[in-house]
Amino acid sequence: MEENQIIERLEKIFSSVFGKESIVLTRTTSAGDIAEWNSLNHMILISEVETAFNLKFKLKELNKMQHVGDLIDLIISKSIV
Repeated sequence: MEENQIIERLEKIFSSVFGKESIVLTRTTSAGDIAEWNSLNHMILISEVETAFNLKFKLKELNKMQHVGDLIDLIISKSIV
């Protein structure tokens, strides 16, 4: 799966979780860029991403994520395996 396809899927998930009509993501988007991105919504977001991409994240992987780009890279690395 290519990065632009992942971003398109993530934008739909983010829009749903954060209750926004549309969200435009970049590799540098972080929690500070989206007002509704709190700890509860973060856990819901991770769960939705795991379901949508049919994968599971480890806690240490989640702790390393700082930006959407980190999430994209992790999805790509787990999709290859």
